[in-house]
Amino acid sequence: MKLIYGTTNKAKIDFIKRRVEPLGIEVLSLTNVDTPTLDIAENGSNPLENAKIKALAYYEALKTPVFSCDSGLYIDGLDDSRQPGINIRGQDDYMDDDKAVHYYSALAAELGGSMTARYKNAIVLVMNEKTIYEYMGEDIASEPFLMVSKPHKNGVIAKGFPLDCLSVQIESGKYYYDIEGYIDKYLNVHDGFAAFFKRVMEGTI
Repeated sequence: MKLIYGTTNKAKIDFIKRRVEPLGIEVLSLTNVDTPTLDIAENGSNPLENAKIKALAYYEALKTPVFSCDSGLYIDGLDDSRQPGINIRGQDDYMDDDKAVHYYSALAAELGGSMTARYKNAIVLVMNEKTIYEYMGEDIASEPFLMVSKPHKNGVIAKGFPLDCLSVQIESGKYYYDIEGYIDKYLNVHDGFAAFFKRVMEGTI
């Protein structure tokens, strides 16, 4: 089965590909198909609403099965007015990777050097006009972690996942960069996404 992932983020595409290939699913990106330029207003109030907006827009344009994902960042103790939520890169002025690291580093410093945070993720798969699968469960959310003011010493900002360089596992006190297999095991929980596709294929969702 071939599915189009409604994103141009190569890092995200590569991680999903590794998880679903054993299920017999071939994931194509928007760059693999003739995709028209779309101006999608991601104006949902949570990750699931935004994922659905994107998936439906890409399905309408491509008329082939497509899925989209979205994430929200939630920080403990932060006023609602300043909560990133779905606007991880900023609501008005888009932050590139470097600007995002600088912003959240400064925010952590403001809050005493670290802050407890969590990503909530959502996925929506549109097979056709009548068959749409939506999911935003705990198994595709990240574990709580510390976002700190001091970036990891290696100075590397992972393309597509810039805030990983500020992310520290609560249990061990280690930067995720220093934990082998950190992306697969902790921050991006792709096993949960694979389980979603498996349930779709088995008809149990």
